[in-house]
Order: sequence, then structure tokens, then C-alpha cells
Amino acid sequence: MTTTTPTEEPERFSEADLAGLREDLMRTHLDSWQVGDVIASYLSMRGYGVSSHAARTTAARIESAGYTVKSMQEELEKLALVM
Repeated sequence: MTTTTPTEEPERFSEADLAGLREDLMRTHLDSWQVGDVIASYLSMRGYGVSSHAARTTAARIESAGYTVKSMQEELEKLALVM
């Protein structure tokens, strides 16, 4: 169970969702450009706005971190813009 202090925002993306996204990305062997598009679509489907350029930059950071769920959580939390 995740607890938050009054200054922390709750996580926007569940670990299970991110693990599923991670598995899809690892299985499909996409390049950074394509991963950026997948990330933008993932966020858009959940009601968040994101620029394609920012999503591609984030994809490169996630790739360099080895697609860990923790790194994906951190990067997507920074990237997602509430619409």
C-alpha cells in the first residue's frame, strides 16, 4: 500500500499498468522514435496531454535506464500534462 504525505502527489500510473507497458515495449523491439509515439498514445488514452518531442526524449531516458518500472513511473509522472 502506498501512502503519501500532504506534499506528495499520488502516483498517476499503477505499477501493473506500467509493467504491462514495459512488457509490450520490450517485446516489440521498437526504436526510440516509435517508443515515444507509444508513450504519447499511452498518456493520451489516459487523458493526459504530451508533446511528441517530449515523449521521444522521455523514451530515450527510459531506454537508457533499462526500462525499469521505477524509471518509467518517474519519467511519465514528469511528462504527463493534465488536460
